[in-house]
Amino acid sequence: MVGDGAIGRPVARRLSECQVPGVELVGIMDVDGGVHATDGGRFTASDLPNVADLVIEAAGQGALAELGPRLIAAGVDVLALSVGALADPELRADLQSGPGRLFLSTGAVGGLDLLRTVADAGTLTRVTIETAKLPATLIQDWMSPAQRTALLETTSRVEVMRGSPAIIARSFPRSTNVAVSVAMAADDWDRVQAVVVADPAATLTTHVITVEATTGNYRFEIRNHPSPTNPATSELVPHAVLRAVRDLAGRPVTLI
Repeated sequence: MVGDGAIGRPVARRLSECQVPGVELVGIMDVDGGVHATDGGRFTASDLPNVADLVIEAAGQGALAELGPRLIAAGVDVLALSVGALADPELRADLQSGPGRLFLSTGAVGGLDLLRTVADAGTLTRVTIETAKLPATLIQDWMSPAQRTALLETTSRVEVMRGSPAIIARSFPRSTNVAVSVAMAADDWDRVQAVVVADPAATLTTHVITVEATTGNYRFEIRNHPSPTNPATSELVPHAVLRAVRDLAGRPVTLI
């Protein structure tokens, strides 16, 4: 387990309590790159290929960029939560080069299974992912004083930026995971448009995914409650990770 925060800690606790049959937690990596083994020992990241079949990354885009390629190249499977890091095409290629497999956690985002089916069927026309947040949470260093003031003083919904998932990822690093997850599910970044909206009336962050295809039109709206320990992530995300681990461990019946 890489990461011991609002996501990693509850996941590690449930794994250590053997709540996922067939899965054994062997260690938790700390911020210095050392791994505390559950048997009381300690090993380094370079030892992971010898002790782990799967590494769960829940420590941010930097951790995935640093560790992911090495683990994949060593044949270790990686379950990644910091999907926004894949906006970097070079890192994306490295993480897909094998022999280890890359699994991207859907987190608390719905509809991606249907989007993947539409993409595989070759019927996808266009996808839009709109993310609406409180204006103050969208303030960025690159914004001019006038832009910041306009955002903070707005009394109605206002579109802040529209563009490719890669552009949104560079401009709003804390709002990238969902947009990049949609692009990965669509398997065609050119057909995905991401929109960031400031909404002073927002009580929860809202993601609206709209899919247009020759086989049908689909719309998914997601409004998750935040984690009580880290408002930047959803309370549901640790449960999504555990669900993914159960699937990878081979539960008797799995929806795929």
